[in-house]
Amino acid sequence: MAKVLIPYYSAYGHIYEMAKAVAEGAKQVDGTEVKIVKVPEFNAVKEAMSGQDAYVQAQGNQEDIPEATHDDLRWADAIIWGIPTRYGSMPAQMKQYLDSAGGLWANGELEGKATAIFTSSGSVHGGQETTIITSLIPLLHFGLIFVGLPYGENPEQLTTDGIGGSPYGASTIAGPDGSASPDARDITMAGRLGARVAKIASKLTN
Repeated sequence: MAKVLIPYYSAYGHIYEMAKAVAEGAKQVDGTEVKIVKVPEFNAVKEAMSGQDAYVQAQGNQEDIPEATHDDLRWADAIIWGIPTRYGSMPAQMKQYLDSAGGLWANGELEGKATAIFTSSGSVHGGQETTIITSLIPLLHFGLIFVGLPYGENPEQLTTDGIGGSPYGASTIAGPDGSASPDARDITMAGRLGARVAKIASKLTN
């Protein structure tokens, strides 16, 4: 049995939708317990974006999701991070959450746990791969064991279509104005990522 945590940050709901798909995939592995938590939004951002209907609606859709705590990280056997792209790396909200977990790092409390990342970007070349790769660096400092999304299990990656997915992790394209929805293939690969991490976590905990 493995406990899988999915902490995510999502401004317009794309990462939230992917988080639910990751969770469904993880639940397909017998004995897996899954928890989804959100990294809180900055108050200044809430105020600045209060006039944007799409943002306000997306935040409202996530109201029932509990906010991520350090105890959530301690609870988990595996952590699958939902990290949207901001200029090719993680947003400040997620960085602050990780920075605040220095005590866990100092005590080695996350060492040996499986981890993975899923992301989103505004365009095909908006930084999906670089966001996962750059986000991996602090996770390795915490001692987490990274799990990718291999081609052999995800033939959807072998395409010229404008969809997400790479050997580094699941992803989706939000569109330049944020109006796009995750492609069905993105959802499928997100589910496979959840299942893959759950299986590996189960082996690591036995």
